[in-house]
Amino acid sequence: MENVWPTVRSERTALIADLEGLTAEQWATPSLCTGWTVHDVLAHIVATAKTSVPGFCLQFARARFDFDRFTENGVERERAATPAETLDRLRAVVDRTVTPPAPRDSRLVEMIVHGEDIRRPLGITREYPVQATADALRLQLRTSAGFGGGKELAAGLTLVAEDAEFTSGSGSGPQVRGPLLALLLAASARSAAVADLHGDGLDTLRRRLEAGTS
Repeated sequence: MENVWPTVRSERTALIADLEGLTAEQWATPSLCTGWTVHDVLAHIVATAKTSVPGFCLQFARARFDFDRFTENGVERERAATPAETLDRLRAVVDRTVTPPAPRDSRLVEMIVHGEDIRRPLGITREYPVQATADALRLQLRTSAGFGGGKELAAGLTLVAEDAEFTSGSGSGPQVRGPLLALLLAASARSAAVADLHGDGLDTLRRRLEAGTS
């Protein structure tokens, strides 16, 4: 997918609509990102939406080239005093088309995976565009853990979507089958997706997730 921005804009807009009217308790709900609340993930999405290549280089240097510190700094910077203010910050960047130094499809991973990090704990469901979800999964499968991908997690396994035309790799390895979105989440180290999957490769995937191999 060469032009990801219409999809990214659509997903930002949909997320804003889903989050309007949340209670304080809901905003404080733990997300699928360990240690982050729903509010924290929203702040991260805002921070990433604002980050251009020059901005990334500057902020990464300020974080002493520590990616975890860089990410946490972004959350602290964009997490406003109230969730409503943070949501307004996302509204302000809904049309923004800058990106850190990463493949364009990483913007799809950002919006779909982090969208689920927020929605699933809140019991909110969304049907994401199939092609965008497939493109995001392909990127995760060729991206190493050091850059937030799932290359090591899925090594030697065949991922098969049961609700879309998607099969990873050569198709000869043990299979992990299920919804395309669940496969993307699993390849993004979200163990919550395991409940939606099955196949003779699932035990291997589960062990890798439990071991923190992502």
